[in-house]
Amino acid sequence: MTSRIPRDSRLRLVRPRPLAAAPRAVGQRRSRRPAPRPPEGTPAPAELARTARAGLAGPVRVARWADTELRPDRDRRGRPPGTGTTPDGGGTLSDITAERAATDLGLTVSQVRADWDTARLAGLVEVHGDYARPGWRLRAWDRDDSAVLRGWVALFDAWSLAHPEPAGPQPAAVAEVVEAMPQLLSFLQLSAGPVPVPQLLDLLEQRVKELRTERCEIPYGPQPEPTAPDDAALPELLDWALHALAAVGALTCAEGQATLTPLGSWAVWVKLEQICVAAQSPVGNIEQSADGMLRGCAGLRPNAARAEYRAWLAARTVGSAVTELLDAARGEDALLRGLAFEALRVVGAPAEAEVRQIMDEPSLRPYALLWLAEMEGVDPEDIHAVLTRDEATWLWVDTAAAVSDHGDAELLVRHLESAVQPTVPALLVEVRRVGHPRTVQVLVALAAAHPDPALAKAVRRAAFQVHTGGA
Repeated sequence: MTSRIPRDSRLRLVRPRPLAAAPRAVGQRRSRRPAPRPPEGTPAPAELARTARAGLAGPVRVARWADTELRPDRDRRGRPPGTGTTPDGGGTLSDITAERAATDLGLTVSQVRADWDTARLAGLVEVHGDYARPGWRLRAWDRDDSAVLRGWVALFDAWSLAHPEPAGPQPAAVAEVVEAMPQLLSFLQLSAGPVPVPQLLDLLEQRVKELRTERCEIPYGPQPEPTAPDDAALPELLDWALHALAAVGALTCAEGQATLTPLGSWAVWVKLEQICVAAQSPVGNIEQSADGMLRGCAGLRPNAARAEYRAWLAARTVGSAVTELLDAARGEDALLRGLAFEALRVVGAPAEAEVRQIMDEPSLRPYALLWLAEMEGVDPEDIHAVLTRDEATWLWVDTAAAVSDHGDAELLVRHLESAVQPTVPALLVEVRRVGHPRTVQVLVALAAAHPDPALAKAVRRAAFQVHTGGA
């Protein structure tokens, strides 16, 4: 077979790369919206990160202690067994573990538990079932300011969980105050200075009334007597909310006034920008599932597609968005697989834990390896080295399947140049060995598209052998 292949069938040795966008890109106007800038006077990100590191020093210390002391191999290194070396149900610390941490760190048990809970809310510790493990933010804490700021914003979002609510008010009243607080925070941010608490209380009462009006519905059938709104609890709940936000470092309360800290003002601005980004979806796929959004991006140029990914992500929590994208990547459409990982590149480091969990899935492993290598800063010229020969070949077939389904013949022929094998015969041997489910269709499409009769014949013969199981 080899002697029949002409010299021009030798392939260039280049790194494999999944399809980044659809072959038939459609010209898109670039967004005219300039890159947003925080309000004047906002400290630089490095300074904000220093403030966040200082505020979270205690939770980081406890998380690092847990990373060292709660590893499964600790008992095999001399520590007596049965000393509570793993967190118990829900990722909370067992009594014996909390006491060990308090002794080792010179803290009280209550301080350890408070710092542990804060570490979980900030993503320094990730809970998986009944166990916890260090989060990616803890690994990047000293070197990555963006990881620190993301962790602090996660804690800011969870302010109502970081500080116990008062016992007296009805749960419905507590929920109303939590739902109303973003408007009060926006008012504080726009005020750019101290705001009297009575003024905030007036605004809270007004916002709660609006929320009740928005939810007003007339139910069918007999209903129990409605419960009177717990308006008398609003001053107490506002005090709780302000102190909870102060506890996470978002504002200060003194002399009957509340003021956002620079970190809190920046976080509110970030939230407002996320709403703006979500409202300015270039193509309008925000409400679509991940599958639908990716299909909607299939005809966009890379910059326009990334803008759409950002808008779609801004309308969702990171965890749910990553789960949806990985589910889309598991489907049969190879193009969506490649696009899903392009969207995950926009997510960045917060998706690392979930991407690492799919390493055992053959269809996703090559994409995951390249994604992780990029996150770790591997030189683009060396990134192909993270894949084995079989993984690179599998990725080549998967990308060829995407080209075959969504591209044109010329692009499929050009795709030959991205194979790691130096010759077509070598490529065909390895393609048959890796057993990609679309191998036959890819080879048939390539044989039909290639202008060289001898090469097309060899590819067609390989497709027949794969189809029949021949040697």
